[in-house]
Amino acid sequence: MDETEASGGEPLSVYVHVPYCAARCGYCDFNTYTAAELGAVPGAGRDAYLAAVRSELDLAVRTLSARAGGLPVVSTVFVGGGTPTVLAAPELAGIVDAIRERFAVAPGAEITTEANPETLTPAYVAALARAGFTRLSLGMQSAVERVLATLDRRHTPGRVAQVVAWARAAGFADVSVDLIYASPGESAADWRASLDAAVALGVDHVSAYSLTIEPGTRLAARVGRGELVPAGDAVQADDYEVADDVLTRAGFRWYEISNWAKPGHECRHNLAYWRSGNWWGVGPGAHSHVDGVRWWNVKHPREYAARLAAGTSPAEGHEAVDAAARHMERVLLELRLADGLDISVLTPSERGRLPEFVQRGWAHLDDDRVRLTVRGRLMADAMVRDLLD
Repeated sequence: MDETEASGGEPLSVYVHVPYCAARCGYCDFNTYTAAELGAVPGAGRDAYLAAVRSELDLAVRTLSARAGGLPVVSTVFVGGGTPTVLAAPELAGIVDAIRERFAVAPGAEITTEANPETLTPAYVAALARAGFTRLSLGMQSAVERVLATLDRRHTPGRVAQVVAWARAAGFADVSVDLIYASPGESAADWRASLDAAVALGVDHVSAYSLTIEPGTRLAARVGRGELVPAGDAVQADDYEVADDVLTRAGFRWYEISNWAKPGHECRHNLAYWRSGNWWGVGPGAHSHVDGVRWWNVKHPREYAARLAAGTSPAEGHEAVDAAARHMERVLLELRLADGLDISVLTPSERGRLPEFVQRGWAHLDDDRVRLTVRGRLMADAMVRDLLD
């Protein structure tokens, strides 16, 4: 569809979930499948998946066209997973083409793919740029080899630097890396080394997440057997404060609790989530939110593809977000942002509790907004719990 075609209503973000990985990392509980896990399951392979993605995009067009204002303009696309780059570059390019064929895509739209450094080559990265991807998000996780081994990550520390160089040569203006802190056995020096390595890459954006040990993962089993000792709350807090200090000194600005960016390089797709925008999630297990209604797709690639092949919705369930839930979510999400929350959003009794959080050093008030301090970012969930009526 031509980008200049008229379209009404709030912009739309499109998320595409690629459910495949070459290997499963020990800490991962995402909706992903390896070739060994899928085996020869009919209808669970790439061809069926790619056909189903196109069918779900057709469903999105039919559904959204019926709304007041007509089919919305797509402002951001984010291909995540799983490991999107286990698909061939033409297959990823075909997904972007399929979106452009069905929707008006805004000029300058942000189009991101996540990538495992080990899956990329210079030719692959160049093909992504030619296909219209504008942002590359790399799963770096750590620059320390033994920490990568603990996480079951296969890439070597130097591989990320190679990929960043390929991305710049291909014309990517936005390159991001993800880091994980508070891994079992990771020292303070290890964590600082990873931060320093990320800064040295010359990337535009860094996401840093505390490791969560999820039940049912290999990592949880190792912890349960006493092979690994999880980091405590104090270590997680110290690591976060070090990250904020190192990245701020390097010219990054925190704009969401776990995200720092050079000015102008914030992830617009994720900001749409945090600001409760409309997004359609395509793929097995993907979640969507449009006009106050949320829904989520069936998780297994076989069932997802089978439903769409039969002309039925892949949604497993849905819910309408009532006024109380919308209020809670707005407070929870917008407080995570550096821009903070407009105080007028709060009820009178909630506003009356704000001085307590200022006194604790968790927040400050200015320009009729409440913004979190560094300490407040660490206590955000507790603050929201205590703040809300």
